[in-house]
Amino acid sequence: QVQLVESGGGLVQAGGSLRLSCAASGRAFSTYTMAWFRQAPGKEREFVAGIGGFGLYENYAQSAKGRFTISRDNAKNTGFLQMNSLKPEDTAVYYCARSQSSRPSLVVSGYDYWGQGTQVTVSS
Repeated sequence: QVQLVESGGGLVQAGGSLRLSCAASGRAFSTYTMAWFRQAPGKEREFVAGIGGFGLYENYAQSAKGRFTISRDNAKNTGFLQMNSLKPEDTAVYYCARSQSSRPSLVVSGYDYWGQGTQVTVSS
């Protein structure tokens, strides 16, 4: 059974930074794509960034490019999302997800395991 546990969310002022972590259980973590999605109140869950197994094939949403960096430490079965220059519109619950595809999918249906989410709130 695969479990994904996010941490690192919190309250930050606009312009600040946060680093989210996603700890994964289960085997063969390094072979799976992992991604970060977010969901703001009243909105659909949206793709933020994804990284293929062994660090190949990074994808970013346009809103994340230049500000967010996705990475992974396969030795520790952990993924990360470094978020800089945060804006109030980044406020959402952030979820990590795992996919068996080799490349990050941009859609929710492309992922088979999800974490419980971590709240990120950016104040203006």
